[in-house]
Amino acid sequence: MDNEKLQPPPLSLLDRYRGRDFEPLYTTTVTVSGGETGHGRASGVARSDDGNLVVDLRLPEELGGPGNGTNPEQLFAAGFAACFHGALNLLCKRVNMESNDTSVEVQVSFGRDPMDGGYALLIDVRVRVPGVERHVAEELVRNAERLCPYAKMARQGTVNVVAVVD
Repeated sequence: MDNEKLQPPPLSLLDRYRGRDFEPLYTTTVTVSGGETGHGRASGVARSDDGNLVVDLRLPEELGGPGNGTNPEQLFAAGFAACFHGALNLLCKRVNMESNDTSVEVQVSFGRDPMDGGYALLIDVRVRVPGVERHVAEELVRNAERLCPYAKMARQGTVNVVAVVD
């Protein structure tokens, strides 16, 4: 498998879905357990159901923690950037444009929310599409923002939280 070239997703993923209900194409589960819970922030270990993701979670030094681990904001930024980058590359493929040098930088800030006094995330996305005219790059970015489920979730919200008691 190491010698095989990674294949891009099919352009059919750009086809508009006309169903009435949400149609899952892929589902994964990550469980966080263990760690210190007294500070009210994630710690412990995050493990995916397939075992491919195992991450030690630590409170960042900026929030009074020990650092030396990954935090939820980093994981969210990585997922958002990967998803947006994938959407951008898929759109580039549709118009037969090389996208080898594109990059997506996502900055996630955790902070206080003046609306309700609680906490919120602020997300800044910077997209680099070198060698492309500005108006073309801007159109690609606008379309990627419409296609990327992370961007859609950030705009519309899609969280379903359920309490499970064993």
